[in-house]
Amino acid sequence: MGLNEQDSLILHMPFRYENETAVTKIETLQKNSYSIVDGIIRDVYIKYHNKKKNLIIILTDGSGDLQLRWFHFHESYFKNFIVGNKIRIGGEIRKNFLTTEIIHPKIYDRHKDLSKFLTPIYHSIKGMSQLKIRKKIADLINKQNICDTLPENIIKSFNLMTFSSAIRAIHSPSINIPINSLLQKTHPAWFRIKFDELLANQLSLEISRNIRKKNKARSLQANKEFWNNVKNLINITGIDLTKAQKRAIKEISFDLTHGYPMYRLLQGDVGSGKTIVAVIAALQAITNKTQVAIMTPTEILAEQHYSKISLWFSRLGINTELITSSKSIRERNIIKDNVLNGNISLIIGTQSLIQEYIKFKELGLSIIDEEHRFGVEQRLSLYKKGAEKENETIYPHLLSMSATPIPRTLAMAFLSDMEISIIDELPQNRKPITTKLISDDRREKVLMHVASSVRNGNQAYWVCPLVHDTEKNDLQNAVNTFNHIKDRFTDLNIGLIHSQISGQEKVNTMKSFRDGDLDILVATTVIEVGVDIPNASIMIIDHAERFGLAQLHQLRGRVGRGDVESTCVLLYKNLLSTIAKYRLKAMFETSDGFEIASRDLKIRGPGDFLGTKQSGISLLKFCDLDNDVRIIELAHRAADIIYNKYPEFMKKHLDRWHKSVIDSQTNK
Repeated sequence: MGLNEQDSLILHMPFRYENETAVTKIETLQKNSYSIVDGIIRDVYIKYHNKKKNLIIILTDGSGDLQLRWFHFHESYFKNFIVGNKIRIGGEIRKNFLTTEIIHPKIYDRHKDLSKFLTPIYHSIKGMSQLKIRKKIADLINKQNICDTLPENIIKSFNLMTFSSAIRAIHSPSINIPINSLLQKTHPAWFRIKFDELLANQLSLEISRNIRKKNKARSLQANKEFWNNVKNLINITGIDLTKAQKRAIKEISFDLTHGYPMYRLLQGDVGSGKTIVAVIAALQAITNKTQVAIMTPTEILAEQHYSKISLWFSRLGINTELITSSKSIRERNIIKDNVLNGNISLIIGTQSLIQEYIKFKELGLSIIDEEHRFGVEQRLSLYKKGAEKENETIYPHLLSMSATPIPRTLAMAFLSDMEISIIDELPQNRKPITTKLISDDRREKVLMHVASSVRNGNQAYWVCPLVHDTEKNDLQNAVNTFNHIKDRFTDLNIGLIHSQISGQEKVNTMKSFRDGDLDILVATTVIEVGVDIPNASIMIIDHAERFGLAQLHQLRGRVGRGDVESTCVLLYKNLLSTIAKYRLKAMFETSDGFEIASRDLKIRGPGDFLGTKQSGISLLKFCDLDNDVRIIELAHRAADIIYNKYPEFMKKHLDRWHKSVIDSQTNK
């Protein structure tokens, strides 16, 4: 058996235990517990239940009676039980007002000694019975020398059990170990297993970070010309930077001066002002005679960035261009040539940016907006658009942006290879958004209120979960809602936007809404990301119970961007599920994006939150981010020590964890 196969089995942990170490009196049996009972057969008979035979045995031990029941049995089995005989049985205790019973009990040899250890019960592995799994793991534990992958001083300084002791305590616990501490994973043995799992994760991230630091990038200096450009930009935009924005600008600017690629995440709540921070980073790259690419997940967002940034940069003498799939081939060819010869300093676009025909003269900085909307390969494609210089690749610096704040524990566990800048305050002129929960049966009143408000000069979004009708449900859809509102209020201008219309149509509709030509915009979640219409002050989210918590918060963030007080109405159907109630309650109680993200993580788990759930393998098998924050912090510290001082132990540790855990999950 190879190392990984051995470790895969050792890390295939029990999910419960049976106590076969002692005989229990019938009168003291506890409901749902696994118990062994010695007794005398008092009665044996067949009982019919739903026209099917049940074999019933009444067992007594002088303290009470226990009923044993078999639904499936052979007649020959019936003859083995004779009134007056002594037997030893075991099983899970079921109790009601009249009877204490065990269904299909296990028969033990009364003359053999009882086990001295709790009996582990495992999830099935393809091709292996429960007994075979138990025997193979027991053989490994008892016969193999289970090596430790951590140096002795790490074990001592972090107060850890040895790996072999932890494994034995979990797979073959003595009767003295409280079962609950094993089941709830609070025992020191579980502390060691979780520590090792997190350490492997942290070591991988540490390796990734250091490999990236060996790559070369242009050192983009924050010179006098750059700071003059920043000053001019602030004057042009009239933006009053917050302390958090200034801090983020300083962190990013320092990273850009390095001769290796920056790999930084800029995160902040909706409306916190990430765009201006990214634009200032772009200015630093452009001032150093390199190019910048900004990639967005949607044409709407790309067009919005372009219309805003091109206006600012034109006054600084900087050429800016937009490229999307809506552009004609002729237009794209012209843009391609201008990017290649360096005539364009900043290009903004969707995934068109990562097409092979787009080549840069010298790409200094790649900016990815709403980075969680892109796959790993898409993000890497933009990062890899470096320039060959004397047989070596010069990589661009990379700045990712996200309006979905990532909880600290999640960032520490999975993103510690990235630097993170956090904008944790909103501009002072931002007015709070009032969130209202309103039942669907008051839809008419909501509609009348929206009509009245937009007649007074405001603008409103009405977001639906679907584009069209479907046979499977009666959810409100965008097309029907648009037609209903348009027919109902003929004096109002109503727009419609959803995923099935062309990119150019989306852009044109958003421009009409931004210019004030539309009063109400009926939409699907295509407007979830980055749309900035200051005059829009009302957001109606239809069937709010059908949206995720992060989606709801992002949609709410589309309003509250001007100087008018804004309202977000969560219109919901009654008979809500528990999770739907949790989401709506969270939205009503807080508008803090970091608190929303923390609550969302509890619902979705790290895999779904980070967009890796589709891999089929959980990011962490044993660790719980909510309860194991301290272990995450310790593993983070240990990884730094082991990476720098114990490379041989690092290799052993990664060999054990990276393949064995994946194998053990795949075998479930």
